[in-house]
Formats: sequence, C-alpha cells, structure tokens
Amino acid sequence: MTNRTLVIVNATGRQGASLARVACAVGYSVRAHITTKLSEKDGAVAKELRELDNLEIVQGSLEDDQLISKLFVGARRAFINTISWGDEVAIGKALANAAKKAGVQHYVYSSMPDHAVFNKGWPSLPLWSCKFTVENYIRQIGLPATFVYAGIYNNNFTSLPYPLFCMKLQPDGSFAWTAPFHPDKPLPWLDAEHDVGPAVIQILKDGPQKWSGHRIGLAYQLLTPRQVCEAFARGLRRPCSYKRGPITVEVPIPSGYRSQLEGIEELFGKCEAPYFGPDIEAPKEALGLWEGYRGMEEYAREVFPLEEAANGLTWMH
Repeated sequence: MTNRTLVIVNATGRQGASLARVACAVGYSVRAHITTKLSEKDGAVAKELRELDNLEIVQGSLEDDQLISKLFVGARRAFINTISWGDEVAIGKALANAAKKAGVQHYVYSSMPDHAVFNKGWPSLPLWSCKFTVENYIRQIGLPATFVYAGIYNNNFTSLPYPLFCMKLQPDGSFAWTAPFHPDKPLPWLDAEHDVGPAVIQILKDGPQKWSGHRIGLAYQLLTPRQVCEAFARGLRRPCSYKRGPITVEVPIPSGYRSQLEGIEELFGKCEAPYFGPDIEAPKEALGLWEGYRGMEEYAREVFPLEEAANGLTWMH
C-alpha cells in the first residue's frame, strides 16, 4: 500500500475516534475531519486526537463546498460517519461525489437500514433512513464502497436520566433498565470505542476486491435485554434487572431525536422488527474481521464505572 492517507469524517465520534487511534498506530496518515475547533472542554477524545502522531485535523462545516472538494484530495481510503449536522442526505451525497472525483478507491460508509423498505408495516427511523438513502446513492454513482451497520453501542448505557439506555441506580444500590425491547429477543451489541477501529482497518486491508458493495453487521454479541442485565450484574457485582416498558423522557432532547425514539418504540417494541433488517446477520462477519472484541460483561466491569465517574457520578465509591 503506497498511499496510506485515510480520511475520517466525524473523527470525534465513537466510531471515528476508534478508527483514528488504530489507524495512526499501524502507520496510516489520517486526515481527521471535525466540525468545530477542538478545545479542552471537549474532553478525553479531543485531547487524544491532538496527541496522535500522523494525524492532520481538518475543521469546518460539511455544508462548505470548498472544504468538501479538498477533503479527499490525495487520499485513497475514507471512513464516513455523518450525523445530523444539517441536511444529512445532501452532505452524504456531496461527500460521495467529492470522494469519487478525488479517486478514492475504498469508501467505508457507516450506514443503517430503512426498515420501511423491507416491510410496509414497519416505520422508517428518521435518523437511519437518511443514511440508507445515501448508501443507495453511493451505489448508484459507482464509488467502491463497503457499508458497516453498527450495533447498539455498549457505551450508550448511563445512570443519568437519558432516554432508552438509562441503567437507573436504585435506592438499594442495584440497577434497573426499562426499554420497549422484548426481554428475550436478541439484539446486536458493539463496543464502538474498542472494536470499530480494528474491524474497519481489516476491511481496508482486505480492500474493495473483497468488500465492495457489501453490508457488514458490525456487532460482536447477540444478547437479549435480560442477558445484558445479567452481564451487568456479573461485571458490577450488583443486581441488575430489566423491565419492558415505554421510553420515558425526563430531560430536554432535540425534536429529531424524539421522533427517533417514537419510531424505535414502534419498530422494535410493537413490531419486534430485526434490528438490522432482514438481510444482515451478526456477529459472524464482524468476528471474521476482529476477534479481540470487548463484551458486555467486560464493558460493565472495566469501562462503565469510568464513564460514570467522568460524568460526575460517585455510586462506585
């Protein structure tokens, strides 16, 4: 591999940061896009990015046509994980066009399904369907691309009162999780910070000759909500229980995320649809890319208390 420049869009996100640290460690020259200037208040990820060798930071809006036109120049590989910075479809299409024009040879795009395409009785999730639209556009323009579908982040869990993944601390010191998922239906799980980087590096190493056009379910464990709580109980050495119930919103959230939560409650609660849709299986392909994953019990034991402490919580002392 003579050209080792790798563009990462959303380098401060969990997926992008995971890839940045691994890519720099194995000798890539990383061009890391961020939307806003890094500062001390951005925390550990920002500090780590500033200290990585072989990493160039490109800061600016992805609605800036000039920035996008220069972003991929001289690069042959790219990893794209857009979020709702604006019109995500327009941004996704502009990035793909710029990458094709620059001659990018392998474009790894973090996508998600639009369930309504597979079943008219299933709702579209607004924060996922836009990614699926961009995925189809990437296919239409003939850009050599691989599409990774991330499982539910282990790192979503918190005892803070955020909706859907609140592992609520009880007065007796135990934890309880309430969500609309069926208690015994397996869901795909991913420790994004630990496992996205090594998996995507292997995809890039294998190249488009193996993975072009392919969808990969990036998840390493299939666990039911009950099994998740059992893993937390073992990891934390505290009781942890699951209760199926509606999503409660106790803190202010963006209106777009509220619509997403409502869709999740219907799609996975009422309809019990498969998380990735009907045509993606996990974790076989993910395990073929990277076997050193961090499972839920290890996450609960080693990482969850640290993340809680970083949020100012003290229950672990």
